[in-house]
Amino acid sequence: MDVKIQQPEQQLIDPLVKQGAKSKRYKKTAKRINNQKYLQIMALLGVVWMFIFNYIPMYGLIIAFKEFNIIQSISEAPWVGLMQFKEFLQDENFLIVLKNTLGMSLIKLLIAFPLPIIFALLLNELTSLKLKKAVQTISYLPHFISWVVLGGILTTWLADIGVINDVLLSLGMIDERTNFLAEPDNFWAIVILSDIWKELGWSAIIYLAAIAGVSTELYEAATIDGANRFQKMWHVTLPAIMPTIAILFILAVSGVLNSNFDQILILKNSLNESASNVIDTYVYQLGIQNARYSYATAVGLMKAIIAFILLLSANKIMKKINGTSLF
Repeated sequence: MDVKIQQPEQQLIDPLVKQGAKSKRYKKTAKRINNQKYLQIMALLGVVWMFIFNYIPMYGLIIAFKEFNIIQSISEAPWVGLMQFKEFLQDENFLIVLKNTLGMSLIKLLIAFPLPIIFALLLNELTSLKLKKAVQTISYLPHFISWVVLGGILTTWLADIGVINDVLLSLGMIDERTNFLAEPDNFWAIVILSDIWKELGWSAIIYLAAIAGVSTELYEAATIDGANRFQKMWHVTLPAIMPTIAILFILAVSGVLNSNFDQILILKNSLNESASNVIDTYVYQLGIQNARYSYATAVGLMKAIIAFILLLSANKIMKKINGTSLF
C-alpha cells in the first residue's frame, strides 16, 4: 500500500528535480555568457558578417540553372536547367584546361605539400635560436609579396635579357638566351617552383607550432633509449604532428581543382596558353569578361560540388588510416 502511494509522489518529484537541474544549467550558461559578453559580441559580429557575405549571396547560385543577363533580374531570367553544365563539359577546351588544372595541382600536392613538413622538421633541429629565427624570417618573407609584384619580378627575371639567362649562360648550362615564359613546356615548372619559393616558409609555421606542442618527456625518453637526433625526429616528432599533417592533407585534396588564380593570370601569356589555361582563368575569360555569368556560376558550382566530394572522401580515408578527421 505504501509503495502505491509513493509511486505517484515520485512521478511528481522527478520532473521538479529535472526542471531544477535544467534551470541551474541555464543560469550557469547565462552567467558564463555575461562574463564573456565582449567576446560574445565580437564573435556575433563575425557570424553576422559571414551570414551577410557568405550565405545571402548563395541565392545567386540559381543563375547557374538560368540564362541570366544584367538587363533582367535573377527571378526574370529564363530557366535552362543543366545547359550551362553540359556546355562546359562539351567544350573543346575542357580536356585541356582540366589537364592543366589537375596536372599542376597534383604535382603541387606530391612535391609542395611535403616540403614545408621537411623544412619545419629540419628547422626545429637547429640549435642556434638566432639562426633559427633568421632562417624562418627569411623563408616566409616572400609570402607577404603579392603575386602582382612577384609576377612582375619573375617575368623580368625569366625574360631573354633577364638575370636567369645571365646566370645560366655564365654557368654554361644554356647556349643561347631564351624567354622561359614563352615556352609552354616550362610553364608548369615555373609555377610550381615559384609557388614553393613564395609559400614554403609560411606553410611551415603551422607545423612548427605543432612541433612546439610535443612533450619534452618523449624526447627525454627517446634519449634514454639511445635514439639519435634523426631517430627522435622520425619516431617522436613526426608521429606527434601526424594529426596536423592529416588535417592539412584533407584540405589540400579538397582544393585540388583550385589553381592559384593570381599567379596563373600574371604569368600566363598567349605563347604559353596551351599549358597555362586552367579552369579558373578559362572561366574568367569566357564567363566574366564575356559577361556569361550563368556559365561562370555553373562551373564554380560544379567545382564546389566536386571539392565537397573530395573532402568527404579524403576525410573518410584519413580516418581509416590514422583515425584523424575533420568530422
